[in-house]
Amino acid sequence: MTDADFDYLCTFIRARSGLALTPEKRYLLESRLQPLGRTRGFETLEALVRALRAGGDADLERAVVEAMTTNETFFFRDKTPFDTLRNDVLPRLLEARASTRMLRIWCAAASTGQEPYSLAMMLDQMGERLAGWRIEILATDLSTQALERARAGLYSQFEVQRGLPVQLLLRYFTQAGDQWQIAPELRGRITFRPFNLMRDFAPLGTFDVVFCRNVLLYFDMAMKADILARIGRQIAPDGCLFLGAAETVIGLGEEVEMHPTLRGVYVPRRRGATRAA
Repeated sequence: MTDADFDYLCTFIRARSGLALTPEKRYLLESRLQPLGRTRGFETLEALVRALRAGGDADLERAVVEAMTTNETFFFRDKTPFDTLRNDVLPRLLEARASTRMLRIWCAAASTGQEPYSLAMMLDQMGERLAGWRIEILATDLSTQALERARAGLYSQFEVQRGLPVQLLLRYFTQAGDQWQIAPELRGRITFRPFNLMRDFAPLGTFDVVFCRNVLLYFDMAMKADILARIGRQIAPDGCLFLGAAETVIGLGEEVEMHPTLRGVYVPRRRGATRAA
């Protein structure tokens, strides 16, 4: 791949997804796009780039962007955020929402669905505490292929062994050939929707809890700050944001700030509040 083609692909992918590819990721571009090119009938990566430059093939453009997304996920990933949500965040929100009995949760990079399904299982296990409550879980992702898998709720033996306690496997899954399928009542509790984080968040509405974990890692500083600012405006004043363990809001604007006591939890900055010197 020529330097010019690499630069073009980096610009093309960033403009459509926000993903920032640095020179050391050149191998990643080649390893992911060469197989895609072959399935599309292009003999070389250069031929694929020529087709992109020519324009007019929206399906190819979408496939190139989706090929560069990372769909690494597993059930109850990192565990701590789920414990914090159940033990610290939800009790407070349930008390605050007692009159409306409604909560909205957004998984902003849902990938193949393990995160939103983990939330659905956790909430289901709370039983009577949530009886009569309306809880909406919106799960979005850039990759339509990942979302198709998420909607199906079918996972391999390897996937259900990654983070999923065996008692939850037996309770919420049935074996389907060499795969496991999550219960239809849990699938029905989640709305899966393709969504690009570069788009306006306002039409999604306001959320009490947002999970946007291990996705900001793939954006440059300016895009991280922009996404955090827009998420901050969609969180209820007493709501919260969960980021990945290796992610932070430090140096990324002032719409959200670290929770004073809960590690890995971020809250909208109070309007009119100033940053401490």
